[in-house]
Amino acid sequence: MLPLQEVTQRLAAQDAVLVSVHATAGSVPREAGAWMAVFRDTVVGTIGGGHLELQAIEEARRRLAGGAGEPVRRHALGPSLGQCCGGVVHLRYERLCAADAPGLGARLQAPRTPVALFGGGHVGRALVRVLGTLPFAVTWIDSRDEIFPGDVPGHVACEHSDPVQAAVADLAPGSRVLIMSFSHAEDLDIVAACLKRLRERGDLPYVGLIGSKTKWATFRHRLEERGFRKQELAQVTCPIGIPGIPGKEPEVIAVAVAAQLLQVPLP
Repeated sequence: MLPLQEVTQRLAAQDAVLVSVHATAGSVPREAGAWMAVFRDTVVGTIGGGHLELQAIEEARRRLAGGAGEPVRRHALGPSLGQCCGGVVHLRYERLCAADAPGLGARLQAPRTPVALFGGGHVGRALVRVLGTLPFAVTWIDSRDEIFPGDVPGHVACEHSDPVQAAVADLAPGSRVLIMSFSHAEDLDIVAACLKRLRERGDLPYVGLIGSKTKWATFRHRLEERGFRKQELAQVTCPIGIPGIPGKEPEVIAVAVAAQLLQVPLP
């Protein structure tokens, strides 16, 4: 269950205090907008751990018990807190009840970066499990409608497209594209569709193709025959995944690729 879903579910039975990072200065554990919901018997989410979080939980439960306090408190991350970050965190404390649950999604859900994943094979399935826990909104695309599992993480939408490359035209602007279909012919057509879109709109900041350097050499030659220039082909990443991770298991590849996606700059 995603943290936000757990909070809204628990609020039906008991109140909580929402602790959020209101502002920061210097070196701090979490960014502005990070949050945790403190209930009487549990905590959902995190503002970075350590003594800061322990102190914030104690303060939140004091307020749950009826204690008063300013909405925003300043915390210096120095010796008094046993944290050597050296920065300053301003925390906002806000009591929540069941009536607040419907509006929490719009307030607390961080923007998600669009990812288009072509291919429902073993690596694709492993990637969906990893990406479902990260700040991505995944469109999972395959030409085989029956390939998708019955349960997928939140923020993953399954889409059947035949021909599969037709889906490229409708991708959200700024999508990171991962190509790993069951067929080299499909992979080639998807790459070509991405390059065409880049030529026309330039709004796909990452196009990654699974495979070896040998596979990419073959693809590069075929794409040049289709009229794509070397400068355009340089926009494709192949092999994919951060270097230095030798494992070939689907789960290992998924972690390496997810890490690479996180390195792609936001617009």
